[in-house]
Amino acid sequence: MKATVTTYIKNARLELSKVIFPTKQQVKQAFFSVFIVVTFVTLFLALVDLIMSSSLSAILG
Repeated sequence: MKATVTTYIKNARLELSKVIFPTKQQVKQAFFSVFIVVTFVTLFLALVDLIMSSSLSAILG
C-alpha cells in the first residue's frame, strides 16, 4: 500500500513538472478575450429578446 502511494506521488510530481503554466500576460489576454466575447453575445441575445418580445406584443396587441 505504501509503495502505491509513493509511486502515485512520484508520478504526480513528474506530470506536474511537464505542465506549462501561462504567463500573467497570457492570462490577461485570455480574460479580456472571453470578457469581450461574452459581452457581445449577451448584447446580441438581449437585442434578439427585445425584438422578439416587442413583435409578439404587437401581434397579440
